[in-house]
Amino acid sequence: MKLAPFTLPFPISGIADEAADSIAGQISAHQELGWKSIELRLIDGKQASTPLLSDAAFETASEAIEAAGMRVTAFATAIGNWSRPIGGDFELDLGDLRVLLKRMQRTGAKFARTMSWVGEDVAPEVWRDEAVRRYREMGRMAADAGVYLLHENCEGWGAQSPSHTVEFIERVNHPNVGVLFDIGNTVAYGHDAWTFYAAVKPLIRYVHVKDCRTNPAGGKSADFTFPGEGDARVRDILGDLISSGYTAGISIEPHVASIIHLGSSGQTATPEVRRESYLLYGQKLEALLEQLLS
Repeated sequence: MKLAPFTLPFPISGIADEAADSIAGQISAHQELGWKSIELRLIDGKQASTPLLSDAAFETASEAIEAAGMRVTAFATAIGNWSRPIGGDFELDLGDLRVLLKRMQRTGAKFARTMSWVGEDVAPEVWRDEAVRRYREMGRMAADAGVYLLHENCEGWGAQSPSHTVEFIERVNHPNVGVLFDIGNTVAYGHDAWTFYAAVKPLIRYVHVKDCRTNPAGGKSADFTFPGEGDARVRDILGDLISSGYTAGISIEPHVASIIHLGSSGQTATPEVRRESYLLYGQKLEALLEQLLS
């Protein structure tokens, strides 16, 4: 059930494929939450920012979103992600980007989540320099389209630590490139949440809400929780963003029921459980935000 309305300083959205595979199901979940914004990743299991989802299918989805009175805030793309090594063919990313830019212009979305490729058997400085070179080229393309590429603290050279993120953005040095800060990815990758946030805060242009418990043995963790129930300092970080005048928006990426982008290996819940978990996640986030704003 939707909570009583309260005034937020930014729109709330979500990476909608965690709620349902179909665009109809994704829209329906957001409508039940009362949200007018949506972030796109997979539609019927196909990446919405790539040619894998046909132009016709994307147009149908866009029309459905518009008919529901909703807007697209961002695209969670596969560009430079955990499946793409730095030694791979850059044309794959450029091809995706060409499709993505047209679809961002079609929907009015301004932000695209990207990463900085997986290191192979190459020297760290080679990995860094090639990732920077690629990002500069993509940044110019984004600027021509009037949108922003945001590097997420997930995979890639620039996500290895807070200092790597800052150095990466400074080396790329482009006004259309910034940081997408995923709160829970800090703990999931073995980092201290507040230390990472404080270091990259001036570079943040968009935020994903995820929470995670620290691995007692150290290192990575996949013990994802509802917002505010883990060790990622979700309450503190959202409170600081609000007090700092942040207005760009946030998107949930629960990972509580299933990790959808991993495909069959991440499918651990039924469609019904996925939807209910997504709705509960959104409701818990709203309750947390209401407490912060009261």
